[in-house]
Amino acid sequence: MTVLEVPTTPDLLDFDPDSAIELLRAWMTVRGEPAYRATQVFARLWLRPVRSFEDMTELPKALREALTADFRLSALELATRQKSTDGTEKFLFRMHDGQLIETVAIPDGDRMTFCISSQAGCALKCAFCATGAMGFQRNLAPSEIAGQVRELRLLNPPIIPTNIVFMGMGEPMMNWKAVGPTLSLLNDARALGIGARHITISTVGVLPGIIALSERPEQFRLAISIHAPSDALRKTLMPVNTKYPLADVIEAAKQFDRRVTFEYVMLGGVNDQPEHAAQLAQLARDCRAFVNLIPLHPGGSMGFTPSTTPVITVFAKALRARGVETAVRRSRGLDIAAACGQLRTERLGRRAPIAADEHSEIGIA
Repeated sequence: MTVLEVPTTPDLLDFDPDSAIELLRAWMTVRGEPAYRATQVFARLWLRPVRSFEDMTELPKALREALTADFRLSALELATRQKSTDGTEKFLFRMHDGQLIETVAIPDGDRMTFCISSQAGCALKCAFCATGAMGFQRNLAPSEIAGQVRELRLLNPPIIPTNIVFMGMGEPMMNWKAVGPTLSLLNDARALGIGARHITISTVGVLPGIIALSERPEQFRLAISIHAPSDALRKTLMPVNTKYPLADVIEAAKQFDRRVTFEYVMLGGVNDQPEHAAQLAQLARDCRAFVNLIPLHPGGSMGFTPSTTPVITVFAKALRARGVETAVRRSRGLDIAAACGQLRTERLGRRAPIAADEHSEIGIA
């Protein structure tokens, strides 16, 4: 398919499990096929994935040909694969329109965490983020978000995640129309079957998205990118703070009925001083949040200096002394372009952002 072609057949990978099975059952009925064929086909989309309908060899040839004519199974082209000495792997995927997105696989003992993207680029322009610097291009479809997990399952040998974090390119809550169905695909036992408590959605604090996530019955986890413990400082680092002030974000976190994690990137001399630790501890206590301190990745530092290890250690101790459960994330993939957005920028350069009106406004179905 060329960049200019517009697909006219439905992509089965864009539907949540119930919708996909319902669509397939209706289609099978019209063809006079038994109903069980629908679940048989769906199992080959995610649970035991194949690249094409033709590869579903348990189906009659005529049925495979009919499926190929009436439906699509989209694919992400693997453009680049890098492996760090610490085992972290980064994947750059090219989509049908030439846009590139990044996925990171992070092994840690018996855990394998995938960091996945929800947008091509990002409209939020956080000062320290390489993805924000590249500008916003477009939202991803469910087939492109969950498709990142599918593509790694299709590798030989496959890479199977135990955990998923929406901490790649983009703001997930600004693409809720696609992220909502994707969560179902990730979690449903008929699809990828990853436990809800092992799936974390990270947001800068987009309030409608936090509310929408809280209304889901599954126990998905919420991480909020705080990065500064006061409105005055946060505005200089994260322009979105003007629309969603810190006090409103903290109030939303209080109302979330599951434990919240605060993500806090440590910026040398900017947000790592003793007074910042005291302010952050108060915020965390207000909503019983766990604090994850993140050393700034030097590859995507955007001119900032990472806090030193001794400074991070003192900062963490100050939080713990105030009763806040705190962890310091290990930097991974330091020898590859593992900072979010870095690898895409190396390959494409800094493309001019497009108008974000159509794609970056949250929509709650």
